[in-house]
Amino acid sequence: MPALDTTDRNILRLLRLDARMSNAKLAAEVGLSPSACLRRIKIMEKTGVIRGYTALLDTSNADAMIAVIINITLERQTEDYLDRFEAAVRRHPEIRECFLMTGGSDYLLRVEVANAGEFERIHKEILSALPGVLRIHSSFSIRNVLATRTKGKR
Repeated sequence: MPALDTTDRNILRLLRLDARMSNAKLAAEVGLSPSACLRRIKIMEKTGVIRGYTALLDTSNADAMIAVIINITLERQTEDYLDRFEAAVRRHPEIRECFLMTGGSDYLLRVEVANAGEFERIHKEILSALPGVLRIHSSFSIRNVLATRTKGKR
């Protein structure tokens, strides 16, 4: 992965605020020509600095998914246990995010479900079957307070 300079970090900051910003506007904001700006973006995409783009959805409607935050504690924290657990997590698209943590648990996972019954299935068929799991602690979100900051909104 290439080292990021100040201009790259500014491009990333602006894309986080508005990934649909036109390349011309983005280039003007960071002081580059449009072609130079686009070239930097393509390099960051190719090297994995930018892994993709997404849309933030309004979670206040009735069809919104429920975010479940799951703390996982493994039986052991050896490299083999961590590697096997992480490989297994990557095979399940139901698990939207997975973080290796410090503190009271080893991993923090996020899944999204339509209802408690769907989570029960995921818990039974996926989470409980992950290798090396000692303890699973799950919390259901009430509402999303802040998914990301967008320009002009607080």
